[in-house]
Amino acid sequence: MIKSIIMIKKTNYSEHFRMEVLEEICYMFFNGNLDKEINHLPFNIIPKGSDNHFRCCVYKERAILKLRTLAAFGYSVNEIDEALPLTDFLLPEVEQKYKTNNKLLTVLESACSACVKSRYMVSEICQGCLSRKCASSCPFNAITISNFKAHIDQDKCKNCGKCLEACPYNAILKIVVPCEDVCPVNAITKDDKGRANIDHSLCISCGKCIAICPFGAIMERRQILDVLRLLSSKKLAALVAPSIIGQFGVPIENLVTALKEIGFEYVYEVALGADITAKKEATEFKEKVIEEKQEFMTTSCCHAYVRLIKKHIPKLKQFVSETLTPMHYTAEIAKNEHPDCLTVFIGPCLSKRKEAQEDNLVDYVLTFQELKAMISTKDIKDIDILSCNKDTLSKIPTKQARQFAIRGGVSEAVRSYSTIDHDLIKTELITDLDKKNVLRLSAYANGHCQTNLIEVMACKGGCIGGCNTVSPIKQANEDVIKFS
Repeated sequence: MIKSIIMIKKTNYSEHFRMEVLEEICYMFFNGNLDKEINHLPFNIIPKGSDNHFRCCVYKERAILKLRTLAAFGYSVNEIDEALPLTDFLLPEVEQKYKTNNKLLTVLESACSACVKSRYMVSEICQGCLSRKCASSCPFNAITISNFKAHIDQDKCKNCGKCLEACPYNAILKIVVPCEDVCPVNAITKDDKGRANIDHSLCISCGKCIAICPFGAIMERRQILDVLRLLSSKKLAALVAPSIIGQFGVPIENLVTALKEIGFEYVYEVALGADITAKKEATEFKEKVIEEKQEFMTTSCCHAYVRLIKKHIPKLKQFVSETLTPMHYTAEIAKNEHPDCLTVFIGPCLSKRKEAQEDNLVDYVLTFQELKAMISTKDIKDIDILSCNKDTLSKIPTKQARQFAIRGGVSEAVRSYSTIDHDLIKTELITDLDKKNVLRLSAYANGHCQTNLIEVMACKGGCIGGCNTVSPIKQANEDVIKFS
C-alpha cells in the first residue's frame, strides 16, 4: 500500500506517522504478505525520490519508521538488535529473546530531539524597571539587575516560577521540555545526551508523554500483531470502552458490525461493566462514608490514578474505592458466557494495558488508533462503518453507564444508583492529572478535603481525552451524549 505524504498545514505528523505504520501493518496482514513485505514498510510511507521528511535526511526518517514498527510489534526498541531486518522480528525465537519485560513505554532515542534543559529566561521585553518585582519575589536570590536588565543565575534558580508571575511586562519566559513538563510524577528526565529517559518505577502509565512529544519519540509497545494473529484461530471477544461511540461518529451498532467483519466473534460494551461498577461504588459509598463516617471516597475506574496512589500517595489508598473497574466486570461477563474466548479490551488509554497485565480475565488490549487502522484497510476487508449493516447487541447498558467516558459521568452514575439522599453526596471532579492535581490529592490525604465523593480521571475531559483517541474531545463528548 504505497503512499506519498501529502503536505497539509494542519497535519500533526507525529500522529500521522504513528497511524501510517499501524495501517501498513494491518494492510499487509490482511493481504496475507506481512512476512514478505514488512521490510518495505518505511519505503512505502516515504517512497524513493520523496523529499517529504522532517529530519536531516530521508534515511534517518526511514530508520525511525522501522523503530516505530518494532514498537507496534511490541518490542522495547532500545533492547533489540537494530541490524536485524523487520522480518526477523516476526519469528517466535526473536520475540522470545527480546520481549522480556512488561514495560509499556519505549523511547525512540534517534527520534528524540534532546530538548534544551527546562528553565526560566529573561526576554528582550525586560525594561529593567524600578520595582524589581522579579528579584524581590525570588526566594533563592537567583535574579540580579545589570545594564538595565534582569539576569537569572541558572545555578541558583530552582524553577519555582515566582519571577514569571511577578513580572509586570511578561518578560520572563518558561522554557519547557514537553514530556518532562507534562509528566505528573516526574518520571521523565534527561540522560547524559539530553534524551528522554523514563523511570518506570515512578511511571503511572497515564500516557501524557506520548500525546505531548512533538517528535513522537515516546511510544507504547502495542499488541496489535498478537491480536491480528489470533483473529482466525481463536474466538475473540471485543470489549469496547464507553468512549468508542465518540471516536468514529457512528452508532455502536455500526461498530459491532465492523468488529465482527474484522474477525471478532463476540462484542460487549464495557458500559455493561460500568453499570456494575456504579452499583457497587454506590453501595460502598453508603457503607464507608455514610455509615462508617469515613471522610470521603474516590472512584477507582481510572487505573492511572490507582497507580498514582499506590506509587506516590499511599496515604490516600484507604480512601480509594475497592470496587473493580468496568473492564474487569465486562471481561467477567464474557468469560462466563464464553469460557473458551479470549478477551480484547479496546479503549483510548495506555493504563488499561497495565491493568490487563494484573487482571487474568483480560487477555489483550487494543487502542482506538489500532482499531481505526484495522477498519481503514477496507479495500481488503470491505468495511464501511458509515453505511454497513447495523448489528444488534444482546445486552444494552444504561445511559449513565455509557457516559462513564466523559467528565462527571462516573460520579453521576454512582449518584443515580445510590439509595441515600442525594443531597448527602457532595462530589468533586478531578480530571487531567497534572502536578498541581497530584499536590491537591496529597493534601486531601492529610485531611483537607471538603467533599465526600471525588471522581478522578487522568485524562482531560475524561476517557475521551486519552492518549490513543482518534477524535477531538469536543466532538467525542457530543457524540457520547448523542448516542447515549
